[in-house]
Amino acid sequence: MSTNTYLELAVEAAREAGAILLTELDRPRQIRYKGVVDLVTQADQKSEQAIVARLRTHFPKHAIVAEEGGGQETDSAFRWYVDPLDGTTNFAHSYPCFAVSIGLEEAGEMIVGVVYNPVSQEMFTAARGEGAFLNQKPIHVSKIDRLATSLVCTGFPPGQRSQERNIRFYWEFTLRSHGVRRDGSAALDLAAVACGRFEAFWEFGLRSWDTAAGILLVREAGGMATRLSGQPYAPGDPEILATNKLIHSEMREIATAVSPNSRPLP
Repeated sequence: MSTNTYLELAVEAAREAGAILLTELDRPRQIRYKGVVDLVTQADQKSEQAIVARLRTHFPKHAIVAEEGGGQETDSAFRWYVDPLDGTTNFAHSYPCFAVSIGLEEAGEMIVGVVYNPVSQEMFTAARGEGAFLNQKPIHVSKIDRLATSLVCTGFPPGQRSQERNIRFYWEFTLRSHGVRRDGSAALDLAAVACGRFEAFWEFGLRSWDTAAGILLVREAGGMATRLSGQPYAPGDPEILATNKLIHSEMREIATAVSPNSRPLP
């Protein structure tokens, strides 16, 4: 089966899930908590059920890793990563910055990535070796080559906030750039790097479904995604640095300098 066939199916699944999210956005939210501040809504669950059902129908032997636990483990070389609602906290507050993210990995390499914002109707897509697109138009990372003139982004995943190590990185990159944005959706942040809106994105503690599709978008758009150490990033790694490639070394140097002093602020 061709990569384009997988991509077309992922796009269809993302559109279906996106329609569900928009319908649920107009209803009273039913919210529960997976942790102290990590919440989940009925929209997450309905979106995931629709995506997983479609994937199982078309690819019953494929493994599926889904955020809300609706996936399946198999010995297939193909593994789907599904985030049915990336930006759940935003969604719960009716802040229109959230997305559906679907990625497909074959034998350890990402081959398909889709990130869909149903509010803006922006569909970001990528297939291995074929470039990255926004609503079927080619996209590329920006050509800005200095952090001082860059706009960058980050996030703070739910967890023990008093032990959040990222605050010192946030401080340092804020002082050295045009600014740091924190929109609350890693998938959309990565898509924004891919299309040149941001020059870089970094974050700690993300899960595989948060980044699988986005890193393919960045790479196919001419950027790069690594760990802060410079090693290639794989979904589920403990930290990510995705850039337009031109400021990657500069950001890594600064991150390396900050790391020994990255204890949380009092």
